[in-house]
Amino acid sequence: MTTPDPGVYIPPAQMYQELRSLSDGLTRVETKLDGIGQGLTDLGKDVADHETRLRALERGRWPLPTIAALTGVAGAATGALALFAR
Repeated sequence: MTTPDPGVYIPPAQMYQELRSLSDGLTRVETKLDGIGQGLTDLGKDVADHETRLRALERGRWPLPTIAALTGVAGAATGALALFAR
């Protein structure tokens, strides 16, 4: 007959040490996640600010194409008047 395998014995002190190590690692991960969350909040505020500023710039630029088109039409009309006035 063979003797049964006694298995692996891990003393309670070693188990406690491993548990403490795991707990410390988890604490470090939680701290990093909190920092990332704060960074994302700050990033969201920056994006919102940039979006607001871009919209203000876009509102100020809308007349430029209209002015260019009107100038082109006025130039064409002036050219046509000069051509037909002869």
